[in-house]
Parts: sequence; C-alpha cells; structure tokens
Amino acid sequence: MLQHGPSANAGPDHSQWEPDEHPVDQLLREATRRLGAAEVPSPRVDAELLAAHVLGVSRGRLAAMVISGSPVAAADAERYRDLVAERADRVPLQHLTGLAPFRHLELRVGPGVFIPRPETEQVAQVALDQLARMSSAHTQGWRARVIDLGTGSGALAGAIASEFPQAEVHAVELSEQAVAWAEMNLSPLGVSVHQQDLREVPEEWEGSFDVVVSNPPYIPDGMIPREQEVHVHDPKLALYGGGVDGLTMPHAVIESAKRLLRPGGWFILEHAEVQAAALAARCRADAALSKVSTHQDLSGRDRATSAFLGAEDADLDGQGPMSVGE
Repeated sequence: MLQHGPSANAGPDHSQWEPDEHPVDQLLREATRRLGAAEVPSPRVDAELLAAHVLGVSRGRLAAMVISGSPVAAADAERYRDLVAERADRVPLQHLTGLAPFRHLELRVGPGVFIPRPETEQVAQVALDQLARMSSAHTQGWRARVIDLGTGSGALAGAIASEFPQAEVHAVELSEQAVAWAEMNLSPLGVSVHQQDLREVPEEWEGSFDVVVSNPPYIPDGMIPREQEVHVHDPKLALYGGGVDGLTMPHAVIESAKRLLRPGGWFILEHAEVQAAALAARCRADAALSKVSTHQDLSGRDRATSAFLGAEDADLDGQGPMSVGE
C-alpha cells in the first residue's frame, strides 16, 4: 500500500523555512563535496567542525540540528561558505577556528606558530609519567622544575603545567610570533615564557632543572612536507632541523639539556621515526648520559628519545631528582 504524507525517512522538511534561512544538512553536503574535491584529507569531519565553529555549538549538537532540520541564518551560512572556501585552499583548519586541541587543552593558534600534532601528546604522557615517578621518590613538597625548549604554541609546557600543577614550568621560544601565541596559552597556566634561542643557556639556569622536554624542528634540509597545510602555512623555523639529516637542532637540544639538568635529571625530545636509531646512538655514545630509551607513539612508530644526565642514582642528597628507570 502506498503511504500518503511525509515518510519517516524522508529527512528534514525544509518547506517552512524563511527565504533567508539555509538547511544545515544541505550546507554540510555542499561543504563536504567541495572539500573532497580539494583533496582535504577528512572533508566531512572538517565540514562539521567548521559548521560547529560558526554556529557556536558542539558536533553533537550539530548532529541534532541536522536530524531536526534546524535552519541556519543567511549571515552564518555566508560566513560558513567563506571558511569552507579557505579550507578548500588548504588553509589549516586550526587557523580558521583559532584553536588546536591538545590532550585536555584547547590551544590558541594561528599564522606564525606550529600547529601541535596528535603524536606529541604521547611525548607529553611519557614526561608526565616520569615526573610522577620522580615525585614518588622524593619527600612531600618537592617541586620539579621543567623546561620546554622550542615550545611553539606551548603544547608540551601547557600539558605538563595543567596535568602536573605542582611543577614549576618554563618555556623557551625564539620566534616572536610564536611567543605571542605561547604567552596567550601558557600565562593562564602559570608558565614562564622566555624568548630566546634554545641553544643558548643562561648561566643561572645551568644545573637547575629536573626535566627538559622538546619537540624541536627535525625535517631535513631540502625535504618538502607532503601536506600543503604544513609546507605552506607552518613556519619554516619550526620545521627544518638543519643539515641533510635534520638533526642539527635535535643535537642542540641534547647539548642544552645536559647543561640545564641537575645530576640525575631527565630529558625527552621528539623526532621522526627514521631518526630514532641515530639519536639513540648519539646519546649512548655520550658518557654524560645514561638509560637511553626510545618511545613509540600510539601508532607504534619510534617517536621520541629520552635519557638521564649521569647515573640514575646520581643525586641522593634531596637537592635534585632521584632517577627512576623506564
């Protein structure tokens, strides 16, 4: 028998909308097609995130709006289409929304600062785990001093400050533009931001930190990132590590960490998977370092290298951390 009237599966009824209102589901379909044609990696997700941003709602609420056939005002629809056009031109999604999620944080980002990547979240986790082990090996009231070299938007420093609030956290960044973003993200968390070269260690900082973290530039000279968002919009200062192997800046982080750390202190730095063996060998060949470890990201790739300064029991007098093995 033929069913008269609207079907339960017919989708939202747009017939009662005002002329200056637009169907949210139609806007999403148009955006997804346009972003897909531009070879944006996740067109539907990006279309939804941009719509949620314009409308000031969560993605869950946006889904409910699609089901219920909620209209979108003409001004919002126009703004949305403008942002979709920019995303189709491969402007990073985070530049358009002004936010980059990182663990429990939403970092403010934009032109001139490196957008934090999901794999760096695991580097933060390893550092937080190490801080917890150090804390358990000390008397109550011990306060770790942590420094993030090349902080960019402040991702690593911010994660540590927010999730291990008993630490005193510092962040170093050379780029004036990146420092501005870092200060916006880190000042509310009580992190001290310093604009300087990570290769230059002030004398008063020497031997005064328990943990050094870093996600330095490590792309080799001459290599062009495949993602257009990266090679066009991420600052070159944050990408290229120097040298044909990209290891000039990672090596500099290791040298700076040796000067910054107390005896028994610990550092970790992120790198590319193909650089893991070379950096581990570099650290193991250094008589000042011990307990060199390679750490994997959530996809199983060798993503970071850590080591202690001196023997793991180098500092037993309570003035610095007792190292606890990985």
